[in-house]
Amino acid sequence: MQETYPSYDRPLPRTRVRPAARLKRILLLFPIALSLSIALPAHADDTPAAPVTAASTPEASPPPTLDTIVTALRNRFHIAYADARTIARAVQTESDRYGLAPALLLAIIAVESGFDRHAVSVAGARGLMQVMPTAHRDLVAHVKDLSDPATNVRIGAAIFRGYLDDADGDVETALVRYNGGTKRYAQRVALRVQQFDAQLRRSNGAASDTLRTAANP
Repeated sequence: MQETYPSYDRPLPRTRVRPAARLKRILLLFPIALSLSIALPAHADDTPAAPVTAASTPEASPPPTLDTIVTALRNRFHIAYADARTIARAVQTESDRYGLAPALLLAIIAVESGFDRHAVSVAGARGLMQVMPTAHRDLVAHVKDLSDPATNVRIGAAIFRGYLDDADGDVETALVRYNGGTKRYAQRVALRVQQFDAQLRRSNGAASDTLRTAANP
């Protein structure tokens, strides 16, 4: 899982928010099966975060629908409808299976491969989530095609979930290990998570408004 820099994926702009604090706050906002206690370790120069309480946590929104994810992929990455639907279904399935936010899986895919299911890195990582066959022989032993979205996302999500558990819920550590890179990779994923979450929430809200209007003309 070599770190790549697609032309549309530019480095994070400088802000006053420390990367670790930003990543922790972004991931804690999601209505996902990951516990709210999952957080990054505090750095020596970080201000301790306030305890997360019912009052300080935003009200959970419903998970994004298949069509919401499809729309986000088509609008942002110009993916063909059939391919977007296949990827969206794979993300939904593995999100439920491994308790990972759809926005997080989409963010990892965006940074790893730019949603190119045929992507192959110089190190041999393959597919949407850039799975390394040589590093995960047990998971790919009977896999014939790592370019298949359902297969690739299933294996990639399993790998990341394992890293997250090994790191006792430390998302930053799990992301760095997944990519074999640096904390900058985790920051790039965090930015993508933020973008996807905002887009999916907007789309979900628009869909809800449409249903309410239809039900109450």
